[in-house]
Amino acid sequence: MVKFGYKASAEQFGPRELLDYAVHAEKAGFDSVWVSDHLQPWRHDGGHAPNAIAWLGALGASTERVQMGTSVLTPTFRYHPGLIAQVFATLGLLYPERVILGVGSGESMNEVPLGVEWPDNKERFARLKEAIEIIKLLWSSDRVDYQGQFWSLDKATIYDKPSTPVPLYVAGSGPAATRMAGRIGDGYITTSGKAPELYTDKLLPALHEGAEKAGRNVQDLDLMIEVKVSFDPDRAKAMEDTRFWGALALKPEEKSDVEDPIEMQRLADALPTERTASRFIVSDEPEEHVAAIKRYLDLGFTHLVFHAPGPDQARFLDLYGEQILPLLRKQG
Repeated sequence: MVKFGYKASAEQFGPRELLDYAVHAEKAGFDSVWVSDHLQPWRHDGGHAPNAIAWLGALGASTERVQMGTSVLTPTFRYHPGLIAQVFATLGLLYPERVILGVGSGESMNEVPLGVEWPDNKERFARLKEAIEIIKLLWSSDRVDYQGQFWSLDKATIYDKPSTPVPLYVAGSGPAATRMAGRIGDGYITTSGKAPELYTDKLLPALHEGAEKAGRNVQDLDLMIEVKVSFDPDRAKAMEDTRFWGALALKPEEKSDVEDPIEMQRLADALPTERTASRFIVSDEPEEHVAAIKRYLDLGFTHLVFHAPGPDQARFLDLYGEQILPLLRKQG
């Protein structure tokens, strides 16, 4: 069954307001809530960065049924992978079968300000792979001795862990991380708004390749995609709402090595609205909107998580719950 989630954008709202929206999402009929894990937001003015781990505990206590997870957390710099194993084991005990750990290789803006010397893609990938191995070992074993390239463990034990391990999803925007998701992940996370051939020619084939090499079936994985949407009966408002998230429309070469939210904001604000909207499905008509989203269902994604850019998230949640989710569930 296809699931539909809500992206709780920690870069845009403070912890209490964000929690209220997440509770609202459950009432509006969403199946899951996913929170971003940032030390610094994409923009300085009006930006926020509540801690995702602490916030998830509050979310679990405030809701009854939604799945909840990180999209995504980086268990390699700010957090030791052993700490992440402990935290998510605890969350899994508190909220059985509701918690998911989503991991990725990270953004320099979240690590460099704390003194990290940002490594190249090869090292970040190797660190993520080793961190996942450590987390899974600590979840599945009583005492762990481990000697890796980046970390070592000496008789380490997670004493309180759920009987069923927390699912671990791997995020990938390129073939290497996507293959790893196919090999060792319980799910895969990527984002929308890229060229169609990226998904059809690179990412999904890499996911299948990774799964096949590990003797696994992609159909057993949860294929999650963050779908960036701006839906409102007022199309001009839907377009203008995308401006807060203009940084998403910057090309990799335009924002590489930018760790300062003030500079990131300057670069994003210089973009025209047509370009900030280019990463979003922008619509004022439900059938048109659902038709644009359907292409991700047709690609085989099984968990669509919607990221809306506007400041009035309650309005978005109500509109989506009333006009969009019912149509999508008929498609699924």
